[in-house]
Amino acid sequence: MKNQTITRRILALAAAAALGLSLTACGGTASGTSDSAGTEGSSAASGSSAASSGASSESSSASGNDGEGASYRIAVVKQMDHASLDEITNAITAELDAIAAENNVTIDYEVYSGQGDQSVLMQIGDQAVADGVDAIIPVATLAAQVMAVCAEESQTPVIFAAISDPEAAELTGIDYVTGTSDALDTESIMEMMLAQNPDLQSVGLLYSLSEPNSAMPIEEAKAYLDEKGISYTEATGNTNDEVIAAASVLVSDGVDAVFTPTDNIVMAAEMAISGTFIEAGIPHYTGADSFVRNGAFATCGVNYTDLGTETADLAYQAITEGMDGMEDFYRVAGGMITVNTETADALGIDPAVFDGMGELVEVTTTEE
Repeated sequence: MKNQTITRRILALAAAAALGLSLTACGGTASGTSDSAGTEGSSAASGSSAASSGASSESSSASGNDGEGASYRIAVVKQMDHASLDEITNAITAELDAIAAENNVTIDYEVYSGQGDQSVLMQIGDQAVADGVDAIIPVATLAAQVMAVCAEESQTPVIFAAISDPEAAELTGIDYVTGTSDALDTESIMEMMLAQNPDLQSVGLLYSLSEPNSAMPIEEAKAYLDEKGISYTEATGNTNDEVIAAASVLVSDGVDAVFTPTDNIVMAAEMAISGTFIEAGIPHYTGADSFVRNGAFATCGVNYTDLGTETADLAYQAITEGMDGMEDFYRVAGGMITVNTETADALGIDPAVFDGMGELVEVTTTEE
């Protein structure tokens, strides 16, 4: 990987994203997250739990059967609490448990939530570095940007998860940073729209201006729709209330379908807006299956459990073998079509319309 020095300037880029964004801050042992300060800890090996003060986190120790061998500490940092990021985080910690058992080592991990607050992320990242963790795994763009800054002096390995555009986020060319990308195949989703509705005339583009993940897919969607002569209406929001209002605007405009990329802000509001689109008879196509599990119609994208598993594997490789020879990032294969059958029934759409376009997975709505 190319050696590049970064400075706190990256936070100027992240500052615009901070409004409404929320992934975790770094820490030392695995944890769940909550809206208030405090720490919840549990040992996977012993099943015991304890509480302590500090940033929101949960602790877990993954160890081999005999408890012998090397011991590592990892901070898992998610930007915010919602279904996509929780799925990735759960997959990361599950794989760390599996790695520990398979290799007869101990991996103590901590999961923190920055709750969408850049200053909290910075505080957690600085503390994780001060605690001497062996690696930091940030989940989503803002968390990764902040963690890269926190680890600049110590060169603590940062292995990010689910960054749609690592180059645009200025996370490439840094010796101590790598990770997984969930770059969206926007064209495939546009083709799904046309397969379902060959007479498509107008598309709503619902996203957050503060969400770096959304910039490139939205531009790709515009280019595709322009080429096909299909009109589009952009509606943006940086808070739950603003996203709800933006969704109402698209309904009022009478769009035939709505597209949202892997946008954390919109994802956090999906449960609140899915009913609005269903009632209006508008299918909502999104960038991740977590949206679909929260009521959106369909997506073609990455399996986030697979992405989390691969991220954990990369983190263990970075800790045990070093970062030399590792790529700037690794793109996780997509192509999985996920359809919410309850939403499809409400919209009167047969999921079979997507046959032959990719692996079809049918889900129902879960309030996560």
